[in-house]
Amino acid sequence: MVKLNAADIAAAVQGNIISGPKDAIIDRVSLDTRTLEPGSLFIPLRGERFDGHDFLHQAAEKGARAALVDREGEYHFPGVTVIRVKDTLEAFHSLALWYRNKFDADFVAVTGSTGKTTTKNIIAEVLRSKYNVLKSEGNFNNQVGLPATIMRLDESHRAAVVEMGMSGYGEIRALMKIVRPKVSVVTNIGMSHIERLGSREGILRAKMEIFEGMDQNPTAVVNADDPLLCQGVKSLKAATVYYGVDAGDYRASDIRSRGEKGTSYTLLAEGKSFEVTLPLPGRHNVYNSLAAVAVGRVFNIGFPDIIKALRGLKGEKMRLSIQTSPGGVKVINDAYNASPDSMKSALEVLRDAKGDRKIAVLSDMLEMGDFAEEGHALVGTYAAESGVDILITVGDYSRYIACRAKERGMDLSSVYHFESKREAAQLLDGLLKKGDVVLVKGSRGMRMEELASRILERS
Repeated sequence: MVKLNAADIAAAVQGNIISGPKDAIIDRVSLDTRTLEPGSLFIPLRGERFDGHDFLHQAAEKGARAALVDREGEYHFPGVTVIRVKDTLEAFHSLALWYRNKFDADFVAVTGSTGKTTTKNIIAEVLRSKYNVLKSEGNFNNQVGLPATIMRLDESHRAAVVEMGMSGYGEIRALMKIVRPKVSVVTNIGMSHIERLGSREGILRAKMEIFEGMDQNPTAVVNADDPLLCQGVKSLKAATVYYGVDAGDYRASDIRSRGEKGTSYTLLAEGKSFEVTLPLPGRHNVYNSLAAVAVGRVFNIGFPDIIKALRGLKGEKMRLSIQTSPGGVKVINDAYNASPDSMKSALEVLRDAKGDRKIAVLSDMLEMGDFAEEGHALVGTYAAESGVDILITVGDYSRYIACRAKERGMDLSSVYHFESKREAAQLLDGLLKKGDVVLVKGSRGMRMEELASRILERS
């Protein structure tokens, strides 16, 4: 972040300086006093269980140079400029928009029901072959995380790649007002957040907000193998680039699994073919990489540089992270999140992994609403078709995974259901042996990484 003057910040957020020096210089933004560094602008936000205004004294003690406030009261902290605003979150968005407009960096925005974080990361690595790139970290993809990413921009960044998440209508639209991307990417339309949006068509409408308010000469990059998405983008005025396996301007053919070592495929693009080695397992990562190829070409990066960047990719913690315990049990930890689509992808990785027995430990997929039973049963079908040797389900709705797997032909003695991770862990303690491959997956709220860690420690 470049240094900012307190008076300029007040003007940007339509606020009034009510105490402290007007010429204070700010060199970073902080939303959390636990990580606040001297010289920061502290922005107190509200959550369900906290109000950041309660921590203004701590912010001042730790060296905050300025703070925004929207709560009534007297605020006098020695050496701290206090700026009163109507709403601190709205002010944060206004500040991020004003700050973003100070730079010429071209933005790429990524959304989708599954794969958006990995796709964002792969795109960033491809663009880094030619540019200095800012990337949103982790899942900083919401009304707070994305503006925080924007505030990390500086003059050296020529491109920025940000992820946009949502759980309802209007959320991506609000982020688009800040970002104004050159390229918008949609990975797919699945069932994530279907509880709030009611249908895949509703999810499509919410995701389509990523094409509103784009920069001049915009480009849409979309998955050609998603019929609902393709139908949705037909009326877009932006140039549209398609990628996929069955169709697309950038297409993968002759896909070859290399187990946990990754995947290889032939890239068909612009009338030519190229061999791609991807050190990430799973067919879904082929799609993620194709999106990055398409974006790379929009940014005029040559195919040799794109392919080299793809070859050098690394996996992410809790996203199909593969480790082997001292006792020789291989654990595929994909506990970051879950939906029927991502469950299917993970089961395909388990199927292709090298090992004696394939064991899937699957927990509830949250936020499925009225579609919970149907969605979990669908995963049970995937499990049975993937050739899993042992299926263990954990939670409440995951019982439908187990029931459907039995209906689809899995041996009854190879399917277990437990309400708690503790019960599942007890079974695994006596079940696992050298040469087993275990997939551990579930929604973030199920904290299945705890079970993955236990397996690695005890097996």
